[in-house]
Amino acid sequence: MSTTDPSPNGGTLATWVRDLGLGVRFAATGGREGWTRTLLTAVGVGLGVAMLLLAAAVPAMMSARNDRGYERDYSWFNDPPRQTASTVLYSSADTSFRDDSIRGLLLKADGDRPVLPPGVKAMPASGEMVVSPALKKLLDQPGSKLLRGRLDYRISGVIGDQGLLGPAELAYYAGSDKLVARSQDGSTGNATRIPYFGRGEAKPEPLGGVLTMLVVIIVVVLLMPVAVFIGTAVRFGGERRDRRLAALRLVGADSRMTRRIAAGEALFGSLLGLVVGTGIFLVTRQFSTDVTLYDISVFPSDITPGPGLAALVAIAVPGAAVAVTLLAMRGIAVEPLGVVRKATAQKRRLWWRLLIPLAGLGLLAPLFGSISQTTSVNPYQVTAGVVLLLVGLTAVLPWLVESVVGRLRGGPLPWQLATRRVQLDSSAAARMVSGVTVAVAGAIALQSLFTGVQSDFVTATGDDPDRAQLTITQTVDSGSEAQRVEKAFADTPGIREVLGVIQDDAVQGNASTLKSEDIRYTTLVVGDCPTLRELARVGAGCADGDVFLVQDPGGYGDMSFAEPGDTLDLNTPVSDKYTGTPQPWRIPADARTAQSRVSPDGDKTWGVLATPAALDVAALHSPGLRLMLRTDPGSPDAVEHARNTAARIDPALSVFALTATHESRKFTTIRRGLFIGATATLALIGASLLVSMLEQLRERRRLLAVLVAFGTRRSVLGLSVLWQTALPVALGLVLALVGGAGLGAVLRTMVGESPRVDWASVGVMTGAGAGVVVLVTLLSLPPLWRMMRPDGLRTE
Repeated sequence: MSTTDPSPNGGTLATWVRDLGLGVRFAATGGREGWTRTLLTAVGVGLGVAMLLLAAAVPAMMSARNDRGYERDYSWFNDPPRQTASTVLYSSADTSFRDDSIRGLLLKADGDRPVLPPGVKAMPASGEMVVSPALKKLLDQPGSKLLRGRLDYRISGVIGDQGLLGPAELAYYAGSDKLVARSQDGSTGNATRIPYFGRGEAKPEPLGGVLTMLVVIIVVVLLMPVAVFIGTAVRFGGERRDRRLAALRLVGADSRMTRRIAAGEALFGSLLGLVVGTGIFLVTRQFSTDVTLYDISVFPSDITPGPGLAALVAIAVPGAAVAVTLLAMRGIAVEPLGVVRKATAQKRRLWWRLLIPLAGLGLLAPLFGSISQTTSVNPYQVTAGVVLLLVGLTAVLPWLVESVVGRLRGGPLPWQLATRRVQLDSSAAARMVSGVTVAVAGAIALQSLFTGVQSDFVTATGDDPDRAQLTITQTVDSGSEAQRVEKAFADTPGIREVLGVIQDDAVQGNASTLKSEDIRYTTLVVGDCPTLRELARVGAGCADGDVFLVQDPGGYGDMSFAEPGDTLDLNTPVSDKYTGTPQPWRIPADARTAQSRVSPDGDKTWGVLATPAALDVAALHSPGLRLMLRTDPGSPDAVEHARNTAARIDPALSVFALTATHESRKFTTIRRGLFIGATATLALIGASLLVSMLEQLRERRRLLAVLVAFGTRRSVLGLSVLWQTALPVALGLVLALVGGAGLGAVLRTMVGESPRVDWASVGVMTGAGAGVVVLVTLLSLPPLWRMMRPDGLRTE
């Protein structure tokens, strides 16, 4: 074996290849101990690689979902197309069942060669429907009787994958012979004619500065723990490796050669980890059809990393493994007679560790107060700044652990064993919890940022769910039809009260003699007194036959021609020119003035408010029905019964639940993506912690067996191992709390919010991190008891 290098700086490429190859041979042929260490490293790296590949697949996954969404889109913004043998009439028939949204479309072919939605092989006939596999499965369940009564069609087929956003999407296309094309002015008809499905080159709107920053930070926060853990995994079994390298020094290897051999062992473990990670990724993605997180599901074929990102993972992971190993070897001296760690016994310095987060703060400081939805953001600057701040935490953590643990003295025996072990090797303890620290700190910062910006994307609707819970609007042909619809909902199970009004427009009494630009409009609202009290302050003295005049609270409406005793024309023009026969109606002379109030559905009604005895709704020209329903709190399926009633009246009639706030769809999607990523990251952290703990227990199993053989109680050793884990974890969570709150304050300042700490999110995220650690600790107890057996004294 050659022991000299051709150059003093580390050798030629051939020397590197030779020594790396030697390290690979040691890792692959090192007996059971070597293989155990290599496999632990491969599993640890493999978990991280699987996560990285999943992250690399996200752009392609979202692109595939968006493409399928565009290809099936039925939006039509141009002039109505000419009827041909291929055109189709459609009407939206979306609905919901409990907490699930169902996408529905009513279709009617104009000819014998109709265009078909993606995933549909044949146009469903009237009374038939094609459904997604998930909806078919839902309809077959015994608890879906209410939904089956609503979708009262015969299932004639199943929608293919190319017509669905994901395998768990609930969707259907139903045939209907009641669809009539809408006229140009929209006054007649109930359906839209389209010549094809899909919007071609339609592109999504840009996210804006704030949402772009959210996406960038989410990616950084979710992937940083993965990178930290991969760096930890390649150092598994470092103590045994160093002793083996000391033996190599006895036979003539120099220090540079031992470092290259160690790098070769790490390289082999990382390459094996790439294989393991790719296998985990390929196997787990096959089960993606069975997993739905926050209403999002994907097909296995969608989870395909882009070639460039996959190649980056394949190169970066082995490269990082070699770099981390060489960096770690700088802190030890491998001599022929043993290994000397921290030969200078010098305490860790804090000042240079603080420079890392300060550099990150310096990158982010110019962005303070400059990011909004209307501005652009430099993703590279934000990424670099956040990465440096989080890396700074991992740099400060070893110093914190060493400083705190080094001052601990005395205590019960398990505590003394634990603190002494951490004092001897605080680096290993810090490495084990660094991933948890970064993950919790990032989650705290992100939650703080979400809390700061949600006011821009979560707006008050004005609805009052305490006064009414559901609302329905529909255009009807006559007042009598409106009354029938209102009665149908009043007779619906679970509906306690119906607040219904019939609305139409009216014009001046002499409108037939005026030019179109001189005609003025006001609103006519007909309802009983309890309903009118919800719309205006009509007083307790309201009785059937009363009429109330309500001014527009916004000051834009004109009521000058609608005074007590004035005559209105109920024949409202449907176009620019007055047509038809005037229908005069006189406002009673005793009509009273009332003030508008916000209705349960958030509107402010103005105009002429009349009770049924004062105005016959049969005289209205084009009435619209507006219902607000109060449900019975003791009937959890009241909304489902209301939706069934609406479907019987008109399949396209929608029932809307009143909510106090409305959230931006993009903001909701990003937040769901965060929850999905956080769930996966927490699972990875738990698995990585378990692997790290098992590796440390394996390293110390002979020591544990010796102590048991000399009479040390198992409970003492078990408690000492638990304290060894709990102590650095507690310090890591404290650092995560401080660092996460600080990073959250920085991010809030960047979007112009005050740097306030959201203590609720701090508590939740810290508790989640602690919960993962507790779970991992419990899972490590059975292996711990097995390692204390006497057979642990055996050696090779």
